[in-house]
Amino acid sequence: MPNDSSRVALIQMQCGPEPEANFTKAVALVREAAQQGAQIICLPELFRSQYFCQSEDHANFALAEEIPGPSTERLGAVARESGAVIIASLFERRAAGLYHNTAAIIGADGALLGKYRKMHIPDDPSYYEKFYFTPGDLGFQAWPTPQGKIGVCVCWDQWYPEAARLTTLRGAEILFYPTAIGWHPAEKAKYGYAQHSAWETMQRSHAIANGCFVAAVNRVGHEAPAGGDGIEFWGQSFIVAPSGEILAKASVDREEIIFADVEWERVNEHRTHWPFLRDRRIDAYEGIEQRMLD
Repeated sequence: MPNDSSRVALIQMQCGPEPEANFTKAVALVREAAQQGAQIICLPELFRSQYFCQSEDHANFALAEEIPGPSTERLGAVARESGAVIIASLFERRAAGLYHNTAAIIGADGALLGKYRKMHIPDDPSYYEKFYFTPGDLGFQAWPTPQGKIGVCVCWDQWYPEAARLTTLRGAEILFYPTAIGWHPAEKAKYGYAQHSAWETMQRSHAIANGCFVAAVNRVGHEAPAGGDGIEFWGQSFIVAPSGEILAKASVDREEIIFADVEWERVNEHRTHWPFLRDRRIDAYEGIEQRMLD
């Protein structure tokens, strides 16, 4: 049976140009979180490198690796050592010319529980992910652990209520969103507040509508690996209760670990008091799978 409560930790970190240095830092922060009682620990999106999708550069494919592979093996050892579940966002090399933005879910025994391949792939200025990533083909999933049943999506997925709902329908009691999101410096003064507010509001709405916990973990710092203005990542990782209440929130500009004690009974309590899942009109949703309805 799952525990009555679990301590969740999000690793908000700054990523430098050297993958090995980033990985070493991430492992140290995971160990620190576990030493402070964390039982589920989530790293930010593509934490092994700076956010290379700011440009279309074939050389960046050298950053990819197989899953399972070197990173999951090393993190598996840390999971066994600490007894914590680890969620790690990696650049997956599936085959020549076939790459994914993938989250690996590693159990407390060090075994690879599964992986989630990012379903929604953006293509915006400085977020040229379609150049690198094939859309996910594993669907929306949830994995049972002694700490509750966890679902994982990745960054751009967090804007889609369908992704949160389908993951919930798989049984997820908490949704994790490894993320790399920030401001274009030239736009920050005009649009920055509204952009961040929209991001936070979406995650809180997923929690309320699905009666589950939500944890979104971001990176911090200014990165311009391709030159130009780069991206100023806005940090502010946070954990939300099924009520939409923010349980813990990180700063905008510091590396840090945030924690929240997740009481799993709150999922059942919210879903019985606000029975959105019960009252869904599944007989009336024909067309939701269409791009548009004429």
